[in-house]
Amino acid sequence: MKEREYRVVARKERFANNMFRVVTDDVEMPGERVVARDYMVHIGAVGVVAVDESERVVLVRQYRHPVGRHLWELPAGLIDVAGEALDVAALRELEEETDLTAGRLDLLADVHTSPGCSNEVIRLFLARDLRDVPHDRRHVRRDEEAGMITRRFDLDDAVGMALRGEITNAACLVGVLAAARLRDEGWTIRRDKDDPLPRGPLAAVS
Repeated sequence: MKEREYRVVARKERFANNMFRVVTDDVEMPGERVVARDYMVHIGAVGVVAVDESERVVLVRQYRHPVGRHLWELPAGLIDVAGEALDVAALRELEEETDLTAGRLDLLADVHTSPGCSNEVIRLFLARDLRDVPHDRRHVRRDEEAGMITRRFDLDDAVGMALRGEITNAACLVGVLAAARLRDEGWTIRRDKDDPLPRGPLAAVS
């Protein structure tokens, strides 16, 4: 099926920082009507579903100011180091946030977290063969991360948390449910770690 292309005829940047930009696009709709669409252009992120030898998943609890509450989440972080491979970034975030490293990383899923207002995509990796990071290599956590709690949950218990509304972070929901399904299928990996990240270039202005 051929999908219609939506042509961007003008763009205005409203705000920019080191994590995202807010832009307004004038977009030609079906019937040639032009409407304004505001959205956030995000640099992207990686997350880690770390599962230990007892099939427990490692989650972190962190304060998130936009929602004004603490959330159960995956170890995760921005794609903000130039030239860093995504699996390397994921392993770095796992080490920094949980004091754990992994002997194996596999691509699990890609998540557009809120495509109605942002192009943000987070790539999720499955981490196995978990080991402690030596004390002299551990990251000093600051700000919201300073009060971060790390816990291991039986994977089925984490699925229950998701279904009861105790996990609401989108990437964590996808990661926990995908890992549980993958476990039920014998941990059969379907994707290559080098698959391109599905965010694409920002649409060109015509």
